[in-house]
Amino acid sequence: MPAYLVGGVDVSDPAWVAEYGPKVEALVEKHGGRYLVRGGEMDVVEGATPASRVMVVIEFPSLENARAWYNDPEYAPLIKLRQTGSEAEIVLVDGL
Repeated sequence: MPAYLVGGVDVSDPAWVAEYGPKVEALVEKHGGRYLVRGGEMDVVEGATPASRVMVVIEFPSLENARAWYNDPEYAPLIKLRQTGSEAEIVLVDGL
């Protein structure tokens, strides 16, 4: 059953993005994931979302694959890098 990462990232300093992007993309692919949403125009129809927020949706083959990606030792330094210039809410959820 597929699983999804759903994330909202509030970027305060984009200096980390150039290094983070290519490296995290390779790790997502390593764990069988693919991006469905990565930024793009947003139309907030309910609630309040900061203009600096970037939305991300990644599909993985399973929740186990999604967890393996997030817990991959290669990803740990990238998490710290992302946190130098942003705050994020990240959820892993089973699909249908």
